[in-house]
Amino acid sequence: MQRLTQFLKHSDAPADLIELINILMSSCKEINAKLNDGELAGILGATQTENIQGETQKKLDVISNDLIKLTLSESELVRGMASEEEDFPVACNPEGRYLVTFDPLDGSSNIDINVTVGTIFSILEAQDGFDAAEEHAYLQPGYKQVAAGYVLYGPSCILALTTGDGVNMFTLSHNGEFYLTREQVMIPESTQEFAINMSNQRFWEEPIQSYVDDLLAGEEGPLEKRYNMRWIASMVAEVHRILTRGGIFMYPWDSREPHKPGKLRLMYEGNPMSMLIEQAGGRSINTQIDIMNIQPKQIHERVSVVLGSKNEVDTVLRYHQAAKAANKATA
Repeated sequence: MQRLTQFLKHSDAPADLIELINILMSSCKEINAKLNDGELAGILGATQTENIQGETQKKLDVISNDLIKLTLSESELVRGMASEEEDFPVACNPEGRYLVTFDPLDGSSNIDINVTVGTIFSILEAQDGFDAAEEHAYLQPGYKQVAAGYVLYGPSCILALTTGDGVNMFTLSHNGEFYLTREQVMIPESTQEFAINMSNQRFWEEPIQSYVDDLLAGEEGPLEKRYNMRWIASMVAEVHRILTRGGIFMYPWDSREPHKPGKLRLMYEGNPMSMLIEQAGGRSINTQIDIMNIQPKQIHERVSVVLGSKNEVDTVLRYHQAAKAANKATA
């Protein structure tokens, strides 16, 4: 089996990008070790603080964020970083080539019940003339990412990674090395599995409500097949399932916070997961356009997300296009 570093050296990835990915993985290995210790290490439970999103931080949110932040700040390759848990971007080495954005512990509401969580990351090339301590240095659309991935902390610790040439998965061994375990992952174009938080159904836009109603109608409905529903409340776990066997994941806009375009963060979740999904042959949209074509306006910008098996995502897009056309016709 190939080690992560060996595999990347045989790819077209630049040597400094390989080094940066290895630096990130050193932090993720530490996070994995702390998660394995769990309550024995006294690291479960919540803090008394909230992040910039207004969410109460778990102890491991803070610990994971600090681990990654410290590791990246010590690298000469990193010009700056932005985290879901930080109010503002953090400048590092002014000569660094890369910017890193990350969600240090996605799905952290699951920590105390021992359900899968993960780290999501995105790597961009820094642009000259921008201060890495300022938001605008990071506001690049997703298609400009040079690498993206997640580390899933579950029964196995798994890295899903793309450097723009497909998606590959690596499993962490007891010897502390990541080994290639799945190469050139591809998502089936069609699916019979969907993931959405059904408790929010009454708050969705009409096209999403109609689509989900048709999913639930099964073989007798207009989609003419039976679907199974899944919901883990961890985007890493949901996307990992889709990369493994197909499916569609939806976290749409809802009317409780109408001024926000969605719940998930574009820079820390939407863009890196979209790059993985599209590199594996799937599709990722905000119900209107491809997520990686969105020009970010803020570092903590939110986005609606529909991603997964291409045919099913295209179907969701058609529901929205039909609703838009109907509204225009009656206006």
